[in-house]
Amino acid sequence: MSFKNSKVVIVGTGNVGSTTAYSILNQGLCEEIVLIDVNKDKAYAEALDMAHSVYFMNRNINVHAGDYNDCADADVVIITASAPMPKDSTSRLEMLAPSMRIMKSIVSSIMASGFNGILLVISNPVDIMTYYAWKISGLPAKQVIGSGTNLDSARLCCELAKLYDLDAKSVSAFVCGEHGDSEFVVWNSATIGGKKIDDVMSDNAPRTGSATKQSLLKMTAQSGWEIFSRKGNTCYGIAASATSIVKSILFNENQIYPVTVYVDGAYGLKGVFLSVPTIIDKTGAKEVVEIKLQPDEEAALQKSASLLKSFYKELEM
Repeated sequence: MSFKNSKVVIVGTGNVGSTTAYSILNQGLCEEIVLIDVNKDKAYAEALDMAHSVYFMNRNINVHAGDYNDCADADVVIITASAPMPKDSTSRLEMLAPSMRIMKSIVSSIMASGFNGILLVISNPVDIMTYYAWKISGLPAKQVIGSGTNLDSARLCCELAKLYDLDAKSVSAFVCGEHGDSEFVVWNSATIGGKKIDDVMSDNAPRTGSATKQSLLKMTAQSGWEIFSRKGNTCYGIAASATSIVKSILFNENQIYPVTVYVDGAYGLKGVFLSVPTIIDKTGAKEVVEIKLQPDEEAALQKSASLLKSFYKELEM
């Protein structure tokens, strides 16, 4: 892989897949982007529309529709296709059974091409689907990553920045565990400008107002549903999150993101895919970063792990 010949394939050209493709294109991260969808006309139209936009960009990137044979020499394949969210649902886990069928078909087709790059799974329920993709693919665990709580962490940072009228990038805080109801915040390591969150909240009581750690976590967990309930999807945030992960892979950046990876030993966990801070480089999930957790945070992580592992038996191969 090199900057000159890097290739990204995106499976699924719905709102998330198309927005992710355009985000990667707009940042000029690779030489070639291939779109695959069961609706070939949709994939063709999205690719053609994006190809016209290249005229106005800084780099000439080849964007086109394709098929699974295009995965053979891809550096990264992003899977965004998933089952539609059940009406009035507030749980991503309800998508499990139909999403399994879709994931099995997609991953089997990808691997039949001879693919040996990095799989980035966005499809929900993302933690379980990442585990399932790994089992089907036979790839080394470090080459299978889920978008996990990367976006949740960004949402939390945005909420904290809003409280104190700051740039969100001045906030460092990780949401970990399941991308779902059992996720939690590692408050022990969270800082704003290097200052502990606890100290910021207490030293700035007027600006903190009625906000608490509990209310901030609740807002973080519910923000995706706030968007979904009003416009029927979330796409820009997750596309930007996926793009940041792809960039760290293609440019070998060694960025640390809270993403869904295989945890086997770290944090006292065994054989589970969930979100923890992880160094991402050209090899994929290079290394899990172990942060010292408080007892309640350790308990929350164990709860997430137990919940996710309880679904593994339902993943019939």
